[in-house]
Amino acid sequence: MKLRTESYLNQVQKWPQIGYHILAQFDETSVIVYQAYRSEIGDFAAKHGYFGGEFRLNRMSWIKPNFLWMMYRSGWGTKAEQEVILAVRIQRTAFDDILKNAVHSSFIPHIYSTQENWKQAVQNSEVRLQWDPDHNPIGDKLERRAIQLGLRGEVLKKYAQEWIVEIEDISNFVREQYQVICGGDWRDLITPTETVYPAASVEVAQKLGLSKLDKIGYNS
Repeated sequence: MKLRTESYLNQVQKWPQIGYHILAQFDETSVIVYQAYRSEIGDFAAKHGYFGGEFRLNRMSWIKPNFLWMMYRSGWGTKAEQEVILAVRIQRTAFDDILKNAVHSSFIPHIYSTQENWKQAVQNSEVRLQWDPDHNPIGDKLERRAIQLGLRGEVLKKYAQEWIVEIEDISNFVREQYQVICGGDWRDLITPTETVYPAASVEVAQKLGLSKLDKIGYNS
């Protein structure tokens, strides 16, 4: 598996405990996002390196850069039609564009001023932004928020067919780690290496509502 991993217990000590943060695995040119599908879609994507076949471009598709948020939503790959877990490496410039064009799924007064402005922004944007409570490996809700991004229209088409660098089926890894969790001892739990992703600009950070960090990684 090409995905970089490390001990969960080591990582959790370094992550912010509260606030709005994008936890992700990234480098200078790419970012990993996660999706879960039934085998007909997931197997096709892993084999061909893009989304096609039964994948639908006419509906919104949600991507998640936070591994544990994907695990919570998919039940560690145990939920129906979410058995195939994909780590999708996309161009970092594309991810930054997605963040730049994202519009919140609910009205935020200090960002959109009026309900009318927000509704117009939702109508004009092909990227939906949603912040939800993050969760630990067994699904307990945390104070920290996790991001998910809904894509539609031309943005979804570009994501599915142009922006992908590589797609990796990590279902076996997910099943192995799920067994560790079921055993009750997190000392052996391994998760993808993730750190706080920096927005491309102050304007984007403010628009997304990202929390600031102090020197030790907690909210200031």
